[in-house]
Amino acid sequence: MIDALIIGAGPAGLFASEHLSAKGYDVVVVDRMPSPARKFLMAGRGGLNLTHSETLEPFVSRYREAENFIKPLISDFPPKALIDWCEGLGQETFVGTSGRVFPKSMKASPLLRAWLRRLDDRGVRLLTRSTFRGFSQDGNALISRDDEAPSPMPARAVLLALGGASWPKLGSDAAWVPILRDAGVEVVDFQPANCGFEVSWRAFITQRFAGQPLKRIKVTSGSHSVLGEAILSGKGLEGGAIYALSAEIRTQLNQSGTAPISIDLRPQLTHQALQEKLGRPRGKQSMSTFLRKTVGLQPVEQALIRESGPLPEAPRDLATRIKNVPVNCTATYDIDRAISSAGGVALAEVDPHLMLRKMPGVFVSGEMLDWEAPTGGYLLQACFASGLEAANGITTYLTSRSPEAPGT
Repeated sequence: MIDALIIGAGPAGLFASEHLSAKGYDVVVVDRMPSPARKFLMAGRGGLNLTHSETLEPFVSRYREAENFIKPLISDFPPKALIDWCEGLGQETFVGTSGRVFPKSMKASPLLRAWLRRLDDRGVRLLTRSTFRGFSQDGNALISRDDEAPSPMPARAVLLALGGASWPKLGSDAAWVPILRDAGVEVVDFQPANCGFEVSWRAFITQRFAGQPLKRIKVTSGSHSVLGEAILSGKGLEGGAIYALSAEIRTQLNQSGTAPISIDLRPQLTHQALQEKLGRPRGKQSMSTFLRKTVGLQPVEQALIRESGPLPEAPRDLATRIKNVPVNCTATYDIDRAISSAGGVALAEVDPHLMLRKMPGVFVSGEMLDWEAPTGGYLLQACFASGLEAANGITTYLTSRSPEAPGT
């Protein structure tokens, strides 16, 4: 009988194992992949955005409907604590111009190696190629190693940190959903988050401009607007500005079947200033040349404004089109390639320490829970914070059941 069985070797699970082992508990971490933290390493390809330097109030507002649930977790483990932890593993950090926090190495692998060494030194046992298959009748987790028949792994407490449903090739395949639903736990259906959206482009767009960036734009969905960049792909739109609005666009899709957005190609110019530039004599220049020389519109941008119809002749109307290019999103990209997912275990199903109310001794953390956040460090911060809260909850649970010293 081990003290704590942690199922899932991502940031939430590993962080919980670190805190439990530091208190002397016997901890085993299992993961179905051949090596731990596959998605964490994937995130490091872009520089490993650990967290954000925002103050608490704007930080927790990024979690939308889950703000009240997430706020206590972030309050107990704020961005400064995550930065200190990273630097305690020998990985210095810096704050980028956008306020995002990165390791100076701009990689996940050095941090993960140092982290795994610490866990090994503390006696945490990591079992890879080990798949969670549910629970036995007496409540023990069933684990199948190397696709063999599952066998029970007795533990005084279990933490499920199996991730959401994005990038299943990296380990998070949501195979746990029917297991918990069969146990009476409400699980909200998963949907893509921080994802691209399909657009029915004309063939001219897909053949000539697929993969080209739209820089320094403003994207608007309903009452929400974001400055940033996007990429025009063969199937639609993706990129930072689109990801930041993915919750709003997805909600509109769910309600109406389509989601109109608008793109301001020159947000740095007022409508009046743009109209004045467009009112200059064109002479013998073609319209394409005039737009490129006068307001710097690149071919991909010009193709985008022509996608919604013939160009207006009047400078005022043309300025309006450039600052309000209509695009109709028809579907999300597949969840397999989404950065993260929305949905998961309903928040009402867990107590303040993240223990399942219907399954005493079983805790949940990370992206298994029904919250979502934009990119910018908010995803990882919440995963770490929830891992710590689950570890504290397990400690309280084990102490209440047996006041003896850990490991006895």
